[in-house]
Amino acid sequence: MKRTLVGRVAALVTGVLVATTLVAAPLTASAKDGDIVARGSCSVRSDWKLKLSPENGRIEVEFEVDQNRNGQTWNVTMKRNGNRFWAGTRTTQPPSGSFEVRRVVSNGAGADRIVVRARHAGSGETCRGVATF
Repeated sequence: MKRTLVGRVAALVTGVLVATTLVAAPLTASAKDGDIVARGSCSVRSDWKLKLSPENGRIEVEFEVDQNRNGQTWNVTMKRNGNRFWAGTRTTQPPSGSFEVRRVVSNGAGADRIVVRARHAGSGETCRGVATF
């Protein structure tokens, strides 16, 4: 009986490892060559993702906040090398309770440091994403 139980446990563990590998592989391959992706947690429970991509000699900046609650208003500011290039509000949308801001900015000489800050209008929760392209 011990041998059968050990065999079943080994088969289960192997199956879980194979399934995990198959699910995780597409997630790591989703970023294109040249993309810079940064992720993090906000000050309460939300999560953010900042992606910088080459776009015809410019930089495509995509910032997403996932709060898991629909209809929540956030104030967002985007800066490149300390200079604001966009500010506005976004509201989380169904089905995931998230929002995204996408902008294309100039690609200056040398490294470009992109900083995005989002602040939830009701709770004051903040998200701050930083990446260098």
